[in-house]
Amino acid sequence: MSTPIIDIKDITRDFQLGNETVHVLKGIDLKIEKGEYVALMGPSGSGKSTLMNILGCLDTPTSGSYILNGKQVSEMPDNELAEIRNKEIGFVFQTFNLMPRTTALDNVALPMVYAGYSKSERNERATEVLTQVGLADRMDHKPNQLSGGQRQRVAVGRALVNKPSIILADEPTGNLDSKTSVEIMKLFGEIHANGNTVILVTHEEDIADHAHRIIRLRDGVIEKDTKNENIISY
Repeated sequence: MSTPIIDIKDITRDFQLGNETVHVLKGIDLKIEKGEYVALMGPSGSGKSTLMNILGCLDTPTSGSYILNGKQVSEMPDNELAEIRNKEIGFVFQTFNLMPRTTALDNVALPMVYAGYSKSERNERATEVLTQVGLADRMDHKPNQLSGGQRQRVAVGRALVNKPSIILADEPTGNLDSKTSVEIMKLFGEIHANGNTVILVTHEEDIADHAHRIIRLRDGVIEKDTKNENIISY
C-alpha cells in the first residue's frame, strides 16, 4: 500500500482570545494520496482556512501529528517549515500576491531565488513554466499590464516552478469572472493530469466539482468526505 503524501492524525488548533480558548480544529484525521485532486469546503468558521494553513505549513497545530511526504512537520521550527514550504508546496491565492513592479518571468522565478538556483537556471525554468500556463508572449509584462486571468496564470506558474509535491489553491477563482474561472479550472485539471496533487479550498460548489474528492468541514471537524460523482472535466 502506498504511503499518503499527507497523513494527519488527531490535529487540533486552539486560539487564545483574551481569557477564552477557541477550539477551531477538534481532532482532524485526514489522509491524501499522491496524485489526488481534493476540494476542501466549509462555511465561514468551519475551520477550513485554519486547516489549509496547517496543510500548507503556514501554521502549526496545537496537538496531533502531520506527516508530509514522509516528514513529521507538526513540530518543526519556523525555519525548517519555510524550507518545506518552498520545496514541497506551491501556493495559489485568490488575490494573486504578485510583486507589482516585477515582470511575469521574475515573479515566477522568485521561489527559485530562495531555493538557491542560479539566475540562468531560474530564467530557464520560469520560461518553461510560463509557456506551460499559456503566457509565453507575456513574460516581460508586469502585473498591471495583465488581465486578472493572466495574473492568476502567473501565480499558478510561480506555484509550479519548484516542482512541488502539492499545489494548494485558496479560492483561486474568487476574483475572476465566470469565463476566466473556467479557463483557470481547466488549467488546474491539466496540472492534475500531469501528476500533481491538487488541494483546492473553495466555498463554491461548481468549483469544487472539478475535484475528484470533496471534504466538507463544519465546526472544526470533518463532516463528510466523499468521492465526487459529478466531476466537471473539459
